[in-house]
Amino acid sequence: MRELWLFLHLAGVTVWVGGMVFAHFCMRPAAIATLQPPQRLQTMSAALGRFFVLVAWSLLLLWGSGVAMFGQLAAAGAKPPMSWNLMAAIALVMTVVFALIWLRLHPRMCAALAGGRPQDAAAALDAIRRLVTLNLALGFATIAVATLGRLLD
Repeated sequence: MRELWLFLHLAGVTVWVGGMVFAHFCMRPAAIATLQPPQRLQTMSAALGRFFVLVAWSLLLLWGSGVAMFGQLAAAGAKPPMSWNLMAAIALVMTVVFALIWLRLHPRMCAALAGGRPQDAAAALDAIRRLVTLNLALGFATIAVATLGRLLD
């Protein structure tokens, strides 16, 4: 069963971190290079809205599989390695950052677009970009802890 939990965990990581890499390093620069600001804001809002739904599902996979793996370890009478605790702590921060983006900033961006306030929409998108950059760095830190964590344990 551990292999299934690990697969689900890695699938969630792949969608979330891979999606942030794509959005930040591919989608955003392409939108800047090819679209005028009004179309860019609409395109980014639509793409991010779809991505955020995938991230929410990924979070369910990540937290569910992570808790299951912690539970399996506890059931076997073992203590989790330090790296697992560190991954969970970083994941908690990343989840809070994502919640801020999804539940506050993206709706603010959508409302500004619907209300004809492109400057406000652009400000919300810039705040989203900064927080995605933070989560991307935290995501790579988590991957480092997951792969190199035995050095900590």
